[in-house]
Amino acid sequence: MSLRDITADDIESLAVGAWVLGTGGGGNPYLPLLNMRLLYKQGHRVELMEASDLADDDWVGTVANMGAPLVGQERLTDSLTLARAVTVMERHIGQRFAALMSMEIGGANGVRPFMAAAHLELPVVDSDTMGRAYPELQMTSVAVGGLAGDPVSLVDVRGFESIVHKVPSWKWAERIGRKIVTEYGSVAATCQPPRTGAEVKRWGIHGTTTKAIAIGHAVREAQRKHEDPIAAILGVEPGKVLYRGKVVDVERRATEGFLRGRTRFDGTDEYRGAAMEINFQNEWIVAWLDGKPLAMTPDLICVLDSVSGEAVGSETIRYGQRVTVIALPSPPVFLSPKGLQHVGPRAFGYDIEFKSVFA
Repeated sequence: MSLRDITADDIESLAVGAWVLGTGGGGNPYLPLLNMRLLYKQGHRVELMEASDLADDDWVGTVANMGAPLVGQERLTDSLTLARAVTVMERHIGQRFAALMSMEIGGANGVRPFMAAAHLELPVVDSDTMGRAYPELQMTSVAVGGLAGDPVSLVDVRGFESIVHKVPSWKWAERIGRKIVTEYGSVAATCQPPRTGAEVKRWGIHGTTTKAIAIGHAVREAQRKHEDPIAAILGVEPGKVLYRGKVVDVERRATEGFLRGRTRFDGTDEYRGAAMEINFQNEWIVAWLDGKPLAMTPDLICVLDSVSGEAVGSETIRYGQRVTVIALPSPPVFLSPKGLQHVGPRAFGYDIEFKSVFA
């Protein structure tokens, strides 16, 4: 087994890159980054491993926060709470985990497995189940693969511990888990259904932590050299610019454990005179240009600060910000007919036939 030491500088880049891959959701990584800085200052270290190095019968814990990103900025989750979500699951299934991994590489959830791993002295697998961030449990590669959607552990800082032990489907896991999270105050630390090494190798989306670190490193280097950070991202990822503009309106509300709403932009530069609106459910879901759908899930819609190149989240976007909207390609698993049933625009209630901006 080959393990890669994750340095403090890697963590800084991971936070920036995971925020880009968050497509507006997954939570702002700044607070998890502060946690990781403290943990590394205290002497903790985390290693990254390839999924191919897992034994087929290894058990892997999938770590994430669940809830509305705006609430996650107000009710802070610390590293010990995430570690407790993992140990609660280990106790429930009667197995010790060989490693942890991200449920979603996007946003704060791309960093959170490292917070738990630092305490539990476990490696983190260079894979996740979304390749980005999505708002619901059934919107994963393992759900597309037909793997079990239970059990799920949910804990919070006040000592609450819940297990969703058995559900008939992933959508029921989402419904029951979301009800618990809402009662907790719209945010909880979770350990998602445990996966075997064989399942991770078959259905994981691989290399995503490395990808996030590479994106973050490109942005930080461009900032240091006073170069264009948007171009730097597109230099390491095969994306395209969709729009440049200024935020002129934001509507959002925390409801049923989600942050929902829309934001509108007026075009700048070559997009002057063109209006864009993006609808979100935690993440950016559909981008409309002059009233017509331009980009949509599962393509990644990334709203970036035009100067810094850093991502702007649905909970942090505000009037007057100047942004560049880019698209990045979806992991292939979500482009299949079954994948689109889970994460295409109709899965979010939009009567739109998916058309990729990369088609």
